[in-house]
Amino acid sequence: MTGLFGALALDRSLTSLLARWRDLSSAAGFLAQAPSTPDLAPGDLDMLAGAMRESLEARGGEVSARARAAALGQVYLKLSTLGRCRFLGLLARDFGADPRALSDAARRYLEAASTEQRAEAERALREAAEAPRVRLLTRFTSLPAGVKFLVDMRTDLLAMQGDDPVLRALDWDLRHLLATWFDVGFLELRRITWDSPASLLERLVTYEAVHEVRSWSDLKNRLDADRRVYAFFHPRMPGEPLIFVQVAFTRGIADNVQTLLDETAPVLDPRAADTAIFYSITNTQEGLRGISFGNFLIKRVVDDLGAEFPGIEVFSTLSPVPGFLRWLRRLDQGAVAQAAGLVEEDAEALAPLLAVPDWQQDPQLAEALREPLLRLCARYIAGPGAETGKEVQASAFDPVARFHLGNGARVERLNWLGDTSPKGMRQSAAIMVNYRYESGEIERNHERFAATHAVALSPAVEKLLRPVRRRRPAGLARLLQQRQPDPQPDPTAHESV
Repeated sequence: MTGLFGALALDRSLTSLLARWRDLSSAAGFLAQAPSTPDLAPGDLDMLAGAMRESLEARGGEVSARARAAALGQVYLKLSTLGRCRFLGLLARDFGADPRALSDAARRYLEAASTEQRAEAERALREAAEAPRVRLLTRFTSLPAGVKFLVDMRTDLLAMQGDDPVLRALDWDLRHLLATWFDVGFLELRRITWDSPASLLERLVTYEAVHEVRSWSDLKNRLDADRRVYAFFHPRMPGEPLIFVQVAFTRGIADNVQTLLDETAPVLDPRAADTAIFYSITNTQEGLRGISFGNFLIKRVVDDLGAEFPGIEVFSTLSPVPGFLRWLRRLDQGAVAQAAGLVEEDAEALAPLLAVPDWQQDPQLAEALREPLLRLCARYIAGPGAETGKEVQASAFDPVARFHLGNGARVERLNWLGDTSPKGMRQSAAIMVNYRYESGEIERNHERFAATHAVALSPAVEKLLRPVRRRRPAGLARLLQQRQPDPQPDPTAHESV
């Protein structure tokens, strides 16, 4: 469902954008000759460099400036991946700050003898330090959907830049511009409902990255009376959510996402709920990577829900642990045995048992794996250097953990078999985590995590981190042996030669 919606939305958006920009650019006759190839041949690059310089000269009025930007944007949108890489390379390489002008301005600033001279030299230094490409990029903001165009351009740039210092410098410029334009003060919090425009609902399906929307009935269930979806929007991208959070009202903290999203479950009256569960938070724009909205979004939603439903006293997540099994595979057997409280032979059997198809449906095997995997997952979430106590001086491995801990949450509970979907099994052996937001602790937890990487833990999670004084057999090696097929006899073993 996601792939189909994504392709259709992208095709419609690109067709519409090209048509609007074609009408704008045709008025000025700028860059009338199209590149000879979508890959941008050397001659095309020379032509394009001249067009960029002409655009920076800013001859004519606002209409001409917009027409030039629209023409350059049209060229970029029609290029291949290689062509876009060359376009961005040209912009980065040939339109940076002038080193000689910057050096002269810096020398004049250092030699300034008075306050007035220093102020004038500082202004000149700022002008010299601003790369011409920044002015060129800014021109796109005057176009319809121009801000979205720059966000998507940075998505391309992030995929291409690698360790190239020139492209990384361009990315720094573009990220700085976007961070200014997407300051949280400019953003609008809106609730998405079943009555929202169909195009917005399509985007919700396309962008959802945590728990795939399987059908229209699944989407409708997520927007029912005992659910909420909130998103941040930018005024220059009114139909594009920047980040959205999905919330479910429950009684008690939820521990299983399949149960939480069960379409056949009765709808709960929100006024009877005592808990709000944040079960999915999705950033939608890769081009805004490194520009944080999530912490502001959660705090805003907590405030709004608390005001609307005074009976809700608990705000918690039901979160995935996306990197747990990848981390576990990298541990040596000694570290696995120590953290899980296992003897060596059981630690060696852990990985083969996790490879058994549908092991979660075998009650004996699932129960045997429960404690060692929960202990290992607690160690993974707390990070290296974890010690017992009210706070763990550590640095969480997991990106989801870092996000919530950095926002001031505490690790409340680990949930065994909390997500038995193929994705949940593949990433975290079906374990999910509740991160709890306590209004009186959020700021303190945030400050301590930021300053010292102190991870706030509930007593239940602290217990999982305590070392086992005497490791005892858990029977994993025996269970593995029972599940290995008996060797088949060789039918030729008794034949005469």
